[in-house]
Amino acid sequence: MKTFSVNLSSERSWVRLDAFIPDLPEKRDALLIIPGGGYWCVCTDREGYAIAEAFMPEGFSCFVLNYSVREQGKYPAPLEDASLAMQYIREHADELRIRADRVFAVGFSAGGHLCGMLGTMWHEVKNVPYGINKPTGVMLCYPVLTGKKGHAHDGSFAILCGKEIEDLTDEDRALYSIENHVDDRTAPAFLMHTSDDNCVPVESSIYMANALSQNKIPFEMHIYPHGPHGIALANEITSKGSENKAIARWVSDAAAWSRTIESSKLD
Repeated sequence: MKTFSVNLSSERSWVRLDAFIPDLPEKRDALLIIPGGGYWCVCTDREGYAIAEAFMPEGFSCFVLNYSVREQGKYPAPLEDASLAMQYIREHADELRIRADRVFAVGFSAGGHLCGMLGTMWHEVKNVPYGINKPTGVMLCYPVLTGKKGHAHDGSFAILCGKEIEDLTDEDRALYSIENHVDDRTAPAFLMHTSDDNCVPVESSIYMANALSQNKIPFEMHIYPHGPHGIALANEITSKGSENKAIARWVSDAAAWSRTIESSKLD
């Protein structure tokens, strides 16, 4: 296996892509992995490198993104970081034995919000060639998507807006609620959540699924009855003591879903 790291921005030295490329002759699909952390940190251990290890046997070459957080995490910086990652993967597809027309993204918690922005707001980014950053499909795992009061992870929205939680306005919440950005340009989606998530309410995924349905965007959603926020692979390595074999199948389910998605049209 080939592993390497690359810095994506001369202006933001912390923006890094860690690559995991199986040593196989055939071209593979690519997966950009966006760990969570509430836009406060990037949880690369449980929701980054372990995710890469799980998806490589499913036919993917994997890339873990370290993106802008805390004071540097105000919009649009994280979305620009993810867009640079997509650009790098596609522009180096031949040398990395990757199918440029099949580059997916998976995100967890606040990383799911960033992944959701990438799938819905890709066309608003100005620092990459138009369309190169649109994923073939997105996998959103217990994602922070909506900003609606009572259903949002307020801390993530506060950092994204560069404000204190108490200063968030209804307009702020609506502006970065991913379900409000779904239209016919949105990438297909796979959603995974637990109904009793104690940090990001399941309504976040439900609002998104409703928006996808209304706009006729293909999606698949799995809502499991029990499991804490941040369950990741739901195995002994990443589950924080809440192993669940049923939830652990989401990886193979997401991989199977990806194989049903049409390849991107790259002009």
